[in-house]
Amino acid sequence: MRIDSFHLTKRYLKHLTALSPAKQLKVRETMRLALSDINAPSLRLHELKGEFAGTYSISAGGDLRIHFELLQQDNEFVAVLQSVGTHSQLYG
Repeated sequence: MRIDSFHLTKRYLKHLTALSPAKQLKVRETMRLALSDINAPSLRLHELKGEFAGTYSISAGGDLRIHFELLQQDNEFVAVLQSVGTHSQLYG
């Protein structure tokens, strides 16, 4: 799997701006790593199941997760960022 670019949804941006500045920085660092190596072990990439089937999750450190859908447009893979938050915020 690879990611060539990101698309930020309104929901994702709302969740992101609700995070502390330190967590926002961690998310930006995580997204840079995802662009260079989505399979980096620290991201703990996995496909979600159940009500989140068809989306993926990566770790932004600690309890912080980023959910996205992966779309292919021509020869480019676009990660559509759906939400970001702690495990309990996303799954609770």
